[in-house]
Amino acid sequence: MSKATVTRFFIGGMLAVLAGAMLAVATVWIAIASDVFVMNGPDVVGLQWSALTWSLLGVGIVAASAMVGGMLAGLMAWIGALINTAALQRKTWFVALLVAGIFSLGFIAMIVYVIAGPDGAAGAATPRTQVAATPTTA
Repeated sequence: MSKATVTRFFIGGMLAVLAGAMLAVATVWIAIASDVFVMNGPDVVGLQWSALTWSLLGVGIVAASAMVGGMLAGLMAWIGALINTAALQRKTWFVALLVAGIFSLGFIAMIVYVIAGPDGAAGAATPRTQVAATPTTA
């Protein structure tokens, strides 16, 4: 996977998570403003079932799906970056991405990789040239 593809997956995943989160916040805000939630003090204890409730439930499912899809795209971008950097001769980027991802700092590591990381696929894809043997005359 090339760095350009990894970057597309990472940025697309971030946008999907952001759009899903915004949609989820708007859905909850509309539900609160429309008295869809049955409240007991600060606690939600039930729902007022109506057509609006079902619509907001559907929109909430779409929002959650967008966020999960964006997170999966981010995971695929991280795995692609690991595969990409594994092709490099020096394994510094590979180890840094792997350790950061294991310790839940993968998002920060991916931002650094997208901005300044090397493209291991470009180095591996360059064809090797062969030197032709010079004919000898005897």
